[in-house]
Amino acid sequence: MASTSTTDRPNLVGLTRDELAAEIARIGEPAKQARMRAHQLWHWIYYRGAKTFAEMTSISKPLRSRLDENFTIIRPEVARHLLSVDGTHKWLLKLADGQEIESVLIPELDRGALCLSSQVGCTLTCRFCYTGTQRLVRNLDASEIVGQILNARDTIGEWPSLSSGRILSNIVVMGMGEPLYNYDNVAKALTIAMDNEGIAISRRRITLSTAGVVPMIERVGHELAVGLAISLHAVRNDLRDTIVPLNKKYPIEELLEACRRYPAGSNARRITFEYIMLKDVNDSPADARELVRLIAGIPAKVNLIPFNPWPGAPYECSTPEAMARFAEIVNNAGYSSPIRTPRGRDIMAACGQLKSASIKERRTLGEQALDDHRLA
Repeated sequence: MASTSTTDRPNLVGLTRDELAAEIARIGEPAKQARMRAHQLWHWIYYRGAKTFAEMTSISKPLRSRLDENFTIIRPEVARHLLSVDGTHKWLLKLADGQEIESVLIPELDRGALCLSSQVGCTLTCRFCYTGTQRLVRNLDASEIVGQILNARDTIGEWPSLSSGRILSNIVVMGMGEPLYNYDNVAKALTIAMDNEGIAISRRRITLSTAGVVPMIERVGHELAVGLAISLHAVRNDLRDTIVPLNKKYPIEELLEACRRYPAGSNARRITFEYIMLKDVNDSPADARELVRLIAGIPAKVNLIPFNPWPGAPYECSTPEAMARFAEIVNNAGYSSPIRTPRGRDIMAACGQLKSASIKERRTLGEQALDDHRLA
């Protein structure tokens, strides 16, 4: 069913091909023509990036008028677009119900990764994550997830959707929210993104990150076969219970066993273990050696993430020396272990910083005078 928008007309963004055909048939097109029209709409929405039906010149004017009377093709509204000194883009996006999310594009010389949000707020309360200080409001629907991709391509001018030579070449579902607690909408959006006749992002260039919703991990491998990233961050259950409370439900042993069974995992598609570096908390040589022992036998790489500080944070970032020593131990054990270079810190676009900056800015402007009481 088409998602709702700010008007009474359903939004066609975020629909599958079959759903598009059903919507067109609903306004009177015969079934055979409806499937052809769905193919045309798919091309215009996801390959050409059309924002209006008037742009769809391969569709007759009478049908374009009927489509415009019955449907919309809208993205989330860009409330604010920030550009970091390092080239990172961050968008504050306003949804149809007034809620807000953020997405981030991190460009490299010949490619770039778009970080997508999957929820308004977050289900989890990871202690190192500023985003996790916000309560969950709701899940995003498929149109709101796909809309983040369309918006990014609007900004950087990558329409039509080329198969190579583009900046937005990769997708990482690592923004606000736990994607496996909104799996159906995330899976639908990623399936749309992977379609070769539309947005055309290869599954090999998509990574889904989870804090460890163990029962869903195998399903991701079977149904999506995208890259898997695990927010691990600790090698002992007592510590991980504190900094990633989901561990109390799915402890490290169960999580790593699910990783070993991940259908899409192989030497060619290694599982990424994300590990935030917290000074004197999880960054000792003993922690590094235990990490190597835990992931033994799993095709894997380890991303070491310098902690991005925020006001009132209970942690500090590990020293460069501690991070280098940790990386050396993991690398010497045969696992790639790069220390991630923080991007977009000046616009609060770095790992674990999404959305909170917009809350702070609104409060500073006096638009939400009660926020101090709510967040105290």
